[in-house]
Amino acid sequence: MHGAHNAAYRLIKTELNTCIDSDDYMPDDAIEIIVDFWKQHSNKEVAGIIALDVDFSGNLIGTRLPEGLTRTTLGGFYNRGGRGDKKLIYRTDVINSYPEYPLFKGEKYVSLGYKYELIDQDYELLILNEPVCCVNYQPDGSTMNMYRQYIRNPQGFTFIRKQSMVLAPTAKRRFMEAIHYVSSSIMLRNKRFIQESPKPWLVITAIPFGILWYAYIRYKTRIIAK
Repeated sequence: MHGAHNAAYRLIKTELNTCIDSDDYMPDDAIEIIVDFWKQHSNKEVAGIIALDVDFSGNLIGTRLPEGLTRTTLGGFYNRGGRGDKKLIYRTDVINSYPEYPLFKGEKYVSLGYKYELIDQDYELLILNEPVCCVNYQPDGSTMNMYRQYIRNPQGFTFIRKQSMVLAPTAKRRFMEAIHYVSSSIMLRNKRFIQESPKPWLVITAIPFGILWYAYIRYKTRIIAK
């Protein structure tokens, strides 16, 4: 999917862009809502818009965006206790000003959050507390699938964990990224993972927890396979 994003970003000519999964759809008035909102509030200081997702029954996915605020970063939203997927609508010129998603031989997954995290360092997003996408939401589906992704794509996960150990907004989050980095490094059988880390001492501290997380992922993927 991230390779498809690279190709799409090279071809997009519109001012804004967003990603809609193949089994999701936008409400009839979604584009009008987005365009009208952007015309009223856009400026060069923001990277785009963060809006709401709902399921096919109209139920909100996760929590609403912060009331009383007009802007937030994506990381800032989750750092404030926000939950659930949100619809991200980015300026095409902004998203193309950051490096493309890397491709790793034999793997198919790199988190789309790679670009979003980089953008968070330089821009905020306008808050639009309205639903603009209906998603085929399965509460357990993405979690169960993610365990498989950990096993199948350790290079991709190692790559994003290195970045997040540096850029994550809180010390707790950076430590969690270090735990995941250790786990993915074990999957890769990479003996140089401490030296290759941007935060060696953080990684050393995370090693026991990373080993436990690796064991848990292996256990969960065996259960799923059954």
